[in-house]
Amino acid sequence: MSALLPLLVGLPLAGALACGILHARVLVRRHRDPEAAANEALVGGIATGSVAVAFFVAVLLTIRLLSLPPEHRRFEADLGTWIDAGRLKVPARLLLDPLSALMTLVVSGVGALIHLYSIGYMRRDPGFARYFAYLNLFVAAMLLLVLGANLPLTFVGWEGVGLCSYLLIGFWYEKGGPADAGLKAFVVNRIGDAGFLLGIFLLHRELGALDYASVNEAARSGLLPANAATGAALLLFCGAVGKSAQIPLQVWLPDAMAGPTPVSALIHAATMVTAGVYLVGRLHVLFLAAPAVLLVVGLVGGGTALLAGFGALAQRDLKKALAYSTISQLGLMFLGEGAGAFDAGIAHLVTHAFFKALLFLAAGSVIHALGGEQDLARMGGLARRLPATFLCFLAGAWALSGLPPFAGFFSKDEILGGALHGAGAPVLGALGFAASFLTALYSYRLVYLVFSGRENFEGRPHESPALLLHPMRALAALSFVGGALAWIPIWNRRPIAEFLAPVFGGNEAGGGAEHVLVAVLSLAVAFVGFLLARRLWMDRGLAGERALARLPLWRVAAAGGVLDAFYRGTVVRAARVLAIACGVFDLFVVDGAVNGIGRAASAAGETLRLLQNGKVQAYAIGVAAAAGALLLAAFLLGGTR
Repeated sequence: MSALLPLLVGLPLAGALACGILHARVLVRRHRDPEAAANEALVGGIATGSVAVAFFVAVLLTIRLLSLPPEHRRFEADLGTWIDAGRLKVPARLLLDPLSALMTLVVSGVGALIHLYSIGYMRRDPGFARYFAYLNLFVAAMLLLVLGANLPLTFVGWEGVGLCSYLLIGFWYEKGGPADAGLKAFVVNRIGDAGFLLGIFLLHRELGALDYASVNEAARSGLLPANAATGAALLLFCGAVGKSAQIPLQVWLPDAMAGPTPVSALIHAATMVTAGVYLVGRLHVLFLAAPAVLLVVGLVGGGTALLAGFGALAQRDLKKALAYSTISQLGLMFLGEGAGAFDAGIAHLVTHAFFKALLFLAAGSVIHALGGEQDLARMGGLARRLPATFLCFLAGAWALSGLPPFAGFFSKDEILGGALHGAGAPVLGALGFAASFLTALYSYRLVYLVFSGRENFEGRPHESPALLLHPMRALAALSFVGGALAWIPIWNRRPIAEFLAPVFGGNEAGGGAEHVLVAVLSLAVAFVGFLLARRLWMDRGLAGERALARLPLWRVAAAGGVLDAFYRGTVVRAARVLAIACGVFDLFVVDGAVNGIGRAASAAGETLRLLQNGKVQAYAIGVAAAAGALLLAAFLLGGTR
């Protein structure tokens, strides 16, 4: 079965190459025919089919994995030596264990549905084949990230998803704004990635090995000194903060909505932003060996979840509101991992992939119906016009807000239970419940502003075609039944925790009464948020926010991002001043010195050229003058004696 592992990365990579070739053919044809376009059925079939086949390969491998004893649930594929330089030896090795298998299923499964949706959404776009080449490459990079058996190979996938996000966010670069948003995402992520790289260097210096098994074993056995474990964990978490858009590097994700809506769904649900949560889970033993850093993980996650929740409430752009929602939910995942409930964080990652992809695709259906409109003030009353989209969006909002029986209720409870009983309690527990309340509030704010009340849109919107609706219905079904992956109340079973037990160790389910108490508290918080949202926005629209506008945190969130303004006033301004100073130094010092030497040599050449004019008379006069000067000098010197 190990021989099938390279197919998981190779299939979408081959799809990206094929779509790239088809796009190149279109560009060649456009020299003769400006209206030439790609064969959309062929391109969409290749791109979607490659990811779908990768999903079925992942299913086969996972089934085979489950048939093995828990202690032997791992497949490895050694593709040779990648780096061999002195002490640094890095094999190109892929690893499939329960954690990477779960991530592979999510990436390829949800990714295939988003690819299918994209065929209809991107129809007749001039860059249709280019779009799918980037999308396939995105999935391939994420699969390499989760399947890499060592940190350097993961880092290749890590940078790959960063590159693809830059290409896809800025896909409509001719508009200007998307190109700037893609560049912002790329630059901000480089800050976190620098920390990731320094963490790799530190671990190699201390251990001489970078595979996950060796790093975790060294941390478990105490071979890794405490200060080195703390430093490495903190540096690696910097990478996770950047990739998963946590404070203070969350500023890139809301602007990333400038790309096509299916791209937003893929980034938020199955690929890039989940990478940080995966990394902390993969290196959980290292983080457990650095309890101070683990507490930082929980506090950063909890703080991000709370502040991003207020950010989601203050947004009038539909996609940006969902972007802040993603930041908040990622914060909850980190909060769970910071409390030591790693399996709960991963469980919420899985269920979140279902309902957040659903919400983005349903938002795309709304935007498609309104001709590109994203302003919530220009929506309302769409439930009557888009009934299928409304039901799908409602299912996603129900799951996101944590109301039963949808998936978010069960996975979020796992995090809240871990936060109440793990490290950092009760602070992390309070942050988790506050973020859960805000989640229900902003989820139903979107439902009421988009689908209820008075119609504020222009034109006659119509329901999306079947090619857009079918993936949404599949994700709605997963959002409904996916909760069983986190917790089955009847038998008090936790399937994801049990599946991940070989990775995270034994995780016994909490007592039934204890779990029921957490569930009741969570349900009460979510229900209060739902009722408040109904009172504020069901019939009153945006006018219902007048009371909230008096809250200090609301003003901070509505300001458009305090950190954004801070970075523009400090980092960006300082970078511009530094760039101007470097330009002046280069122009007047570096170029001045180089050009001055050149000008001096040129002037000397011009002077010497006068002596080489080719006239014999001038040479004779010069010789005579020199001889006379020598004689005069000899006479004068002789006279002084």
